[in-house]
Amino acid sequence: MLRYFTAGETHGKCLTVIVEGMPSGVKISVDKINEQLKRRQKGYGRGGRMSIESDSAEILSGVRGGYTLGSPVAIKIENKDWKNWEEIMGAETSNGKRSVDCPRPGHADLTGGMKYNHKDFRNVLERASARETAARVAAGALVRQALEPFGIEFLSHVKRIGEIEDTSDVNDADFFRRVSESPVSFGNVEAAKRAMEYIDKIKADGESCGGVVEVIVKGVPAGLGSYVHYDRKLDANLAFAVMSVQAIKGVEIGMGFGASEVSGSKVHDEIEYNNGFSRVTNNAGGIEGGMSNGQPIVLRAAMKPIPTLYNPLRTVNINDKSVHKATVERSDVCAVPACSVVVENVTAFEITKAFLDKFSGDCIDDVKAYYDIYTDRINKF
Repeated sequence: MLRYFTAGETHGKCLTVIVEGMPSGVKISVDKINEQLKRRQKGYGRGGRMSIESDSAEILSGVRGGYTLGSPVAIKIENKDWKNWEEIMGAETSNGKRSVDCPRPGHADLTGGMKYNHKDFRNVLERASARETAARVAAGALVRQALEPFGIEFLSHVKRIGEIEDTSDVNDADFFRRVSESPVSFGNVEAAKRAMEYIDKIKADGESCGGVVEVIVKGVPAGLGSYVHYDRKLDANLAFAVMSVQAIKGVEIGMGFGASEVSGSKVHDEIEYNNGFSRVTNNAGGIEGGMSNGQPIVLRAAMKPIPTLYNPLRTVNINDKSVHKATVERSDVCAVPACSVVVENVTAFEITKAFLDKFSGDCIDDVKAYYDIYTDRINKF
C-alpha cells in the first residue's frame, strides 16, 4: 500500500519525507519534483520566507539510475533559513530563545501546547506550520510520475481569494496557461488584478485572507475506490487527505453543497453510450458510490485566512494569564495560490494510491499489464 510520512520543523535543519509502496521501474525525474516545489513557493501575497528559501529535493534512497527500486524513497528538502535558527532550534544545542508565550487564535499553538505539555508554543508552531506542506508536495510530485504512462493529468487553479471570484471557464483552450502565468492562479486577467488589489488592502489593514482552490484530474479510469468498503471510498480518502492540509476548512466534490439546493433531476448525471459509457454532465465530479466513474474528478477546498495577523488578535499569556496580543511570526498575507499546488499534489498522491491498489504489482510492468487487461474488459462491457 502506498503511504508517506513527513518529518521536520519550519525552522529546523530540513524537511524529510519517506514514501513507501512505489513499484519498481517507475522513471523518476527530480526536476519534476522541483518544478512542483517551485510552484508552491509562488503567489501574490507570500511573505519574506519565500525570498530566503529556494526549495529543491534531494533523493536519498529508493531510486537508482533514474528508476524506483521498489524500496522506500526518502527525500530531503533543506531549510536555507536553518543557519539563522541553529542555536534556537538545534536538537542538542537549543538556547531556548525566541520562545512563544502568547498563542495565536486560529492556530494549533494553545491546544497543541495543552496536548503535549509545551509551555513554549514554538514547540507546537514549528511543526504545525504549513512549511510542512513542501514535503507533501514532494511526495505527490514523486508518485504522480507513476501515472504519466497512463495519461492521467492533474490541474489546479484558484477560484476565489477573499471577496474576489474568478468566473472564467476552465474549459477554455488556454485557461490553464493563463493560470500558470497569473500571480494569483486565476484564469481571468481582470479578476486577477482585482484580487491583487484586494490582497494589498488586506495587508495594509494587518489582516490575512483565504479562498477556494479547485483541482481537476483527467484520464482517471472508472473503478478506482470501492462501494464495498467505507475506508476505500475514493471521495472519502480524497476528502481526508485534503482536509489534513493546514488551513483547509471545507472540501466538496462535484456540485458539493450545491447538490442540496436543487431537485434530483438537476443533480444526477444522465448516462449515454457511444463506443463506451459516459455522462452527459459531471455534477458528481467524477465519483459515484465512492468510485471514479471515468469522468474528470473535480474537487474544491476552502482555505481559511492565515492565523498570524500583523494586527494581532487578543489572547492570553500562558505564564501569568494576562491579556495580551497574539505572537506575530513572519507570515504570508495570502497563500491561496500555493494552497492550490499543495491540494493538487495531495490529490495526486491519493489518486496514485487508489490506482496502485486497483492495479497492484511489485513492478510497474505488472501494473501496466493488469491495467491493460482491466481497460480492455470494461471497454467491452
